[in-house]
Amino acid sequence: MKRFFSLLWLPFRLLWKALYSMMLLFSGIAFIATLVLVCTVLLYKPEIKLPENAVLVLAPRGDIVEQRSPIDPMAQVFNNLAGIPMEQNVFLQDILDCIYGAADNADIQAMLIDTDQLGRASLDQIQAIGRAIKYFQESGKKVIAAADQFNQIQYYLASWADEIFINPMGGVHLRGFGLSRIYARELFEKMDMDFHVFKVGTFKSAVEPFTRNDMSPAAKQATKQWLDALWDVYSSDIAENRRLSTSSFKRLVDEYPAKLLENQGDRSTTALAAKLVDGIKDHQEVVSYMAELVGAPEKMDSFPQVSHTKFLQTLIPSYSNRQGKHSFVGIITASGNILYGNGAVNQIGSRQLINTIRRATRDRSIKALVLRITTGGGSAFASELIRQELLNFQQTGKPLVISMGAMAASGGYWLSANADAIFAAPTTLTGSIGIFGAIPTIDKSLAKIGLHGDSVGTGPTALFGNPTTPMTEQEKSYHQLSVAHGYNQFLSIVAEGREMDMTKVKMIADGRVWDGKAAQRLGLVDQLGDLENAIAEAAKLAGMEEEDAVYIAPRLNPLLDAFKQMGNYIGETLDNG
Repeated sequence: MKRFFSLLWLPFRLLWKALYSMMLLFSGIAFIATLVLVCTVLLYKPEIKLPENAVLVLAPRGDIVEQRSPIDPMAQVFNNLAGIPMEQNVFLQDILDCIYGAADNADIQAMLIDTDQLGRASLDQIQAIGRAIKYFQESGKKVIAAADQFNQIQYYLASWADEIFINPMGGVHLRGFGLSRIYARELFEKMDMDFHVFKVGTFKSAVEPFTRNDMSPAAKQATKQWLDALWDVYSSDIAENRRLSTSSFKRLVDEYPAKLLENQGDRSTTALAAKLVDGIKDHQEVVSYMAELVGAPEKMDSFPQVSHTKFLQTLIPSYSNRQGKHSFVGIITASGNILYGNGAVNQIGSRQLINTIRRATRDRSIKALVLRITTGGGSAFASELIRQELLNFQQTGKPLVISMGAMAASGGYWLSANADAIFAAPTTLTGSIGIFGAIPTIDKSLAKIGLHGDSVGTGPTALFGNPTTPMTEQEKSYHQLSVAHGYNQFLSIVAEGREMDMTKVKMIADGRVWDGKAAQRLGLVDQLGDLENAIAEAAKLAGMEEEDAVYIAPRLNPLLDAFKQMGNYIGETLDNG
């Protein structure tokens, strides 16, 4: 009987073995195919052939950033396959590389700047691009800017062009700089919610939306000062680029509604009459103009061109090549809110940044370090941990230079104060030397809707931080002492790092924000300049003969990095048909 059943099951066993063998075979083939695809993507270098008399089309899509953001590679692959757009950012150095590279390329004859999809950018970033555009123009090549319409940051970039064209239905939307906040004190009072604020610094206004119904006079005064300083820079740059006087440009912006009324609401005609643009052209008219500019055949319905993303593939990215060199200035970029531990995208996680600094410390080829930082602050504890690691770097004898972006305030200044040199742009917002904390309690709010809390603890401090119980005077004193201690530590760090008398530090602290020019005048920064200036200073301090520099990026998982590149490749392939 057993033999009978054994013979009966024999075909099934053979079929299972065959299926299992086929599964192993197909799995092996799939693995090898995936491996080949990954290797192909990693080694793939597209051959870009530039047309003669080409126009470089600079059309940034998204916000301009200075730190490459890690993207979920698998999500990128599937989104590209599904045609779902992902949030896009443009790396500032890529734009600069393209413009400087195109200036020296004989096949590039002109540049067209399309700002329609440009998102957020800081004034110092646009100024850096503007300097690159000037270099391009000095090579004898023309720059045209064209868009359907311009917001303030888009027009700021366009102002560096030789000519600006706008769509007949478009306009230039200039309003000036302002800051508006929602204040919620009355709301919290109606909800019977108590906000307990602990701060040191008259101008530390971040907590005012919780404690007031309007902006305090001190906050208005300080904010108006730096807004005016930034508007002065913006206005003077545009006035110079458009051959206007700064006063006439400011007056034009203030009187723009009246100018629009004179032209019966026609925004493009108003912009042309105000000399903000040089012509009114739709898309096809811009194409025809560019074709004529570079001498394209009349029968063409376009003009010879190369996008900045494709042209970038013909270049070696700046600060990436270590071949044949043994001494470098390391560049670490850090952008976002400062957090303890691991940060997410667009955040400065103390653990990740500290690990990156340690790599620079151990790397014998790194002779100096430039930390390019853009942050409004965050955790004082995380800032102190980062500062301690930067001090460890300096103890090896390697110089540290800070390069401030659009903002390096509060915790950003805390971790910068001990650097050998600090650079800021005229439009950088820095300082904000102060500390605050805000803790809500909702016991009254709960009672209002019939909920009541009760508690028991081992001692009077056991329930500190519990939002459902009233805050005792002892707890209030505890939090205020902690904030005051942190503030005094902040002052001491600044006094030591900047070699200032404590009395002077207290005068310029108090939570006040300063623009770059004021910060230099007060001794909070050493020089006004950009990343390149900071690199040059770091090389000088390190005694380096050449100013070779390399980015030191946070380490990614190699496999995830490969999938990320695969996602980029698939996306480009689909986009190109």
